[in-house]
Amino acid sequence: GDRVHGAKCLAALRRMLASQPLTRMAAARPLFKKLLVANRGEIACRVMRTAHRMGIETVAVYSEPDSRAPHVALAGQSVCVGSAASADSYLRIDRILDAIASTGAEAVHPGYGFLSENAAFSEAVEAAGVAFVGPAAFAINAMGDKIESKRLAAEAGVTTIPGFEGVIADADEAARVASEVGFPVMIKASAGGGGKGMRIAWDEAEARQAFGLSQREAAASFGDDRIFIERYVEKPRHIEIQLIADTHGNVVYLPERECSVQRRNQKVVEEAPAPHFSEATWRRMGEEAVQLAKAVGYRSAGTVEFLVDARDQHYFLEMNTRLQVEHPVTECVAGIDLVEEMIRVAAGEKLSIAQADVRRIGWAIESRVYAEDPLRGFLPSIGTLSAYRPPDEAACNKAADLAMRAEGEGGEGGLVRVDDGCAEGGEISVHYDPMIAKLITHGRDREHARQLMIAALDRYVIHGSALRHNLNFLRTIMGNDTFIAGKITTGFIPDQFPDGYRGHQLSASERIDLIAAAAALEHAAAGQANSGSGTAAAAAPYSVRIEGVGEGEGDDHSLAVMDEDCDGLPVGPGSELRVASTDDAGEGWSRTLRLVQSGLGPSGILEAEMLGDASDATPATLVVQVQERLPLGWRLCAFGTSFTVLARPPHYAALGVHMKPPPPSPFAGSLLSPMPGTLHSVAVEVGERVALGQELCVVEAMKMQNVLVAERDGVVSELYATPGDTLAADQPIVGFEK
Repeated sequence: GDRVHGAKCLAALRRMLASQPLTRMAAARPLFKKLLVANRGEIACRVMRTAHRMGIETVAVYSEPDSRAPHVALAGQSVCVGSAASADSYLRIDRILDAIASTGAEAVHPGYGFLSENAAFSEAVEAAGVAFVGPAAFAINAMGDKIESKRLAAEAGVTTIPGFEGVIADADEAARVASEVGFPVMIKASAGGGGKGMRIAWDEAEARQAFGLSQREAAASFGDDRIFIERYVEKPRHIEIQLIADTHGNVVYLPERECSVQRRNQKVVEEAPAPHFSEATWRRMGEEAVQLAKAVGYRSAGTVEFLVDARDQHYFLEMNTRLQVEHPVTECVAGIDLVEEMIRVAAGEKLSIAQADVRRIGWAIESRVYAEDPLRGFLPSIGTLSAYRPPDEAACNKAADLAMRAEGEGGEGGLVRVDDGCAEGGEISVHYDPMIAKLITHGRDREHARQLMIAALDRYVIHGSALRHNLNFLRTIMGNDTFIAGKITTGFIPDQFPDGYRGHQLSASERIDLIAAAAALEHAAAGQANSGSGTAAAAAPYSVRIEGVGEGEGDDHSLAVMDEDCDGLPVGPGSELRVASTDDAGEGWSRTLRLVQSGLGPSGILEAEMLGDASDATPATLVVQVQERLPLGWRLCAFGTSFTVLARPPHYAALGVHMKPPPPSPFAGSLLSPMPGTLHSVAVEVGERVALGQELCVVEAMKMQNVLVAERDGVVSELYATPGDTLAADQPIVGFEK
């Protein structure tokens, strides 16, 4: 029922499910005639696809700017519930109830976020005689309040983290309680989730600051600014247990999920099962999760989150009373559609599986694709999706199979699944969460799933003139040695990128591959331009240079490109191009590219088998996204990172050294807003001397409070904006004396 490109799952999974299916086919009569999805984006689309497969009609709700969104187009009916602001649309219980009544919906699925964990909404839906596809209000209240849930968990025999069981009144009390609990501490919103309203504090000063930031974020995100404090478990693993429960007393726990790759408590990559994790620990955690679910009379899908330390001791973190963002990895390895189970439970049916039926099938990895700029501290980004093309599953399987064979193993066909709710030409708005999509791969083992993910990330085309995304960061994670070894904790990102993310650093071999690809692309474009003359482009010299970061990337390389086919036809799929270095200094090199895609077609992807020097034993596949044709080169994306690559005739390169550099910006050295948003506060005055790392201001974007700090010592010369101002990306905020 989800967006799947090509085959739906592994051949092994197909055989197992054919002989012993876990998910039932749609009944002759639908369980509900009509289902309203009280959400937007990818999760609304994902729920609707399952509902349609079950024969259930769907209703979408939307805000004014979402009138042409994919979830609206996918639904049979749609109702506008307000303006762009969530508080005036997706969070308006009264308007959603009106939509239920006017469309005759018999059930409501809340998705995740928005009203999914709002007990008042659940109660109101059921009071209207409509089924709520989720837990009862009591369970939502009990588990949604982090203070109350921790108390209930302890009473149910679940292991909990030491902390202060009460609401913190102000910053001074936060500092005092944090000292009593013992640093480091986690300062958390009682109604929190999704990484919002959470801060780590290592001393009293940080506790005071974290209290204010967390409280404001909590109020903006959840309408509840209550804060509590507990001991921070340093560098644990974040492991989740997915539950599904019915109204007949049956509760089943599914294979665990590894969610330790996080940034600011926001998950980035998830997988199932967890690497290097014992079955005994999984079963202990699963049994405790079931105890908690039964203690609160839980029904539907839910997730109990744990922290696990180096000794495999687990501690209750929280229970999410909704469908999790990362649920697809569990669906893949368990062979079950969780949304279908939720709908059936809401209709009063029993679970389709018992605990004895639960098994692991292969390995699944999910990457969260966000509109954010990893090179600027992962700040949110907005803009138009001028190009949006999810990866082709067949191409990903072929590439993963080649990679597995190079390691001495073969790879069976795997799954590449894209859960999205956007389309080419759509807008990523400042009003909502910056997630673009979830990219999921399912292979026969972890390495197969990882290779599929690499292939999929390389082929995922997302482009916009002002829009930034995190595909580069995800690609770097997939190639990280620590990640490959599966030795990950919640400290993975700060440990592996202590100075922040700087983009993919090209190895010597990768640099040559990219240079060769740019030269081949230039040669192919020249051949296409000459196609009307009846002659192919002759072998031509080029000077190629990568404009980027990293030693050696700014050097000019003299190259010759030759068409090995010599058939007089324009370069295209199947062509072999030989790119050879003609530099006088240094050792020469050559690459032969056997083109699968030329990069000049509508796909915008150059894909080639790279046949290197005679000493190279194994050919590799190179995938380069062609983002833009420049006057003297190309804007290319390779290994997840964008590069400007100049490809010019040699005499152009010789003249280029005489060009004057562009004049500096009048705002050079000023603090610029890294994203569109609202200036929440300014912490400095004109004439004030500031130190490196000192807070200058807070910018609020997408309900997150972003503290901007001084990048050097200096004296404030001018304030270009005041609190409450709406900021554009790169708008000056604070100026400094030269």
